[in-house]
This record gives sequence, structure tokens and C-alpha cells, in this order.
Amino acid sequence: MTGSEEAGGRVTALDHARLLLARAKAQKGAAEADPGYEAPTRVPSVARVQQALDTAGVDRELPTHPAVGELLAGASLRGGSVYSVRGSAALVMALMAGPSAEGAWCGVVGVPSFGAEAARGLGVDLERLVLVPDPGPEWLSVVAALVDALTVVVVRPPGEVTPGEASRLAARLRTRGAMLIAYGSWPGSEARFEIESNTWTGLGDGEGLLAARRATVAVTGRRAAVRARHELWLPAADGTIRSTEPTEARPQEWPEQIGAVG
Repeated sequence: MTGSEEAGGRVTALDHARLLLARAKAQKGAAEADPGYEAPTRVPSVARVQQALDTAGVDRELPTHPAVGELLAGASLRGGSVYSVRGSAALVMALMAGPSAEGAWCGVVGVPSFGAEAARGLGVDLERLVLVPDPGPEWLSVVAALVDALTVVVVRPPGEVTPGEASRLAARLRTRGAMLIAYGSWPGSEARFEIESNTWTGLGDGEGLLAARRATVAVTGRRAAVRARHELWLPAADGTIRSTEPTEARPQEWPEQIGAVG
């Protein structure tokens, strides 16, 4: 395949995604105008996009995993904001898990190694997960299209994001109330999470299995309260993500296994 043909294929894929969004919006309008309207069932992908549109909201506060809430000094994740993570796929999944467990649609762009099964173990609903492993040079347009329909979008940019690119996408995020999670740095992040150090347990003298990862997470953000370092099990021996400090009556609603993620 030539370079022009490959680029053309990517543009076609993006146009197809936009077509699905247009069809879904048209079906929604027809259903509102005519209570007896029945949407076509031959294109299940359109139905999935329609459901995404229906569940996307503009609420400013999003459901938040307890461990993430601790990192944010008790605050909730905020729709219309960007959070950046460096050094941990497990922490990215924890950020996704809160909204997903409450019915939000999520998308992951530019992360071909994303561990879907590990994400499901943490609480991410794979039935409401859209994966775009290789968006190519149109990655920013793909992210913008998903932001129009989904509540949470994860992206690994192929290079440095310019302030102009970040600003244009920020306006879209605020309009839709969506949340963006970026692998690496992102201009204007609401909060930035970085793994400063970590220690694995479980290995003996040349043998054994990795059982738990104790990590130091540095958190910086726009608000004065979000400037701290936290010790997390990422994951603990039982597969959960939580503070290393003992707590009483920890909620049991979060799934116990997240798989072997970094």
C-alpha cells in the first residue's frame, strides 16, 4: 500500500465514524419526533454510537475510583477536563474505571498494547469501550470525533501536543462535558500523575512471582490542594488499587482483580 493510499484509508475511516455519528443523531431526532419510530437494526454499530450519545452528559463531576479520589485530595474527576498520566497503565485504567462502572462510554486512541482484560478486571465495561489502536496522522481528529460521543477518551499522542491543539480540544471537552486522559504530558492538564518510584514484592532469591507493586505517585494540579505525593498499591497482592495506608471499612464494590498491568 502506498503512502497516499494508506492516508486515504485513514481519512475514509474517520469519515465513516462521522457518518455513524450523523446517522445516530438523525435517528435520535426521528425518535423524539415520532414515538412510534423504530430505528433500523441492520447496523449495530450505529446503535452503539446512539447509546454513547445518550449516556454522554455535561455533568461537571464524574464518578471516581476511591484510590483516584485520594490522589485528588478527596475531589472528584471533572468533566470538561484533561488528566495526564506518566508511568502507569494501571493508573490510567483506574481513572477510567469510576465513570465506566457507572455507565459511561470510554474510548482509547493510539494505545495498541492497551490491556482490555486488565481494564475489565478493574471495572471498565468492555461493552462500552471503543478501541482505535492506530489512528495515524489524523489522531487529533479521531479524538475530537470520539469526544463528541463518549464520556471518557484516553489518548497516547504520537508526539508533543502544541498549546493550540490542546486549546481547540479543550473547548470541545467543555462543550460535551467529556474527560480526556493523556499518556504523558498535555498542556493545561487539570492534574498530572507521575510514578516517581516503585517496588515490586513477591520475588524471592531468584524465584517467585511478582505479587504487588508499591508506587510513589506525585500529583500536581491547578488547585493548591492537589500538590502531593501518595503511596499506592498499584496493584496490591489481591489485585486492587488502593492506598498503602490501612483504612477501615474499605468499600467492597470495586472488582478485586485487575490483572498484571504496569
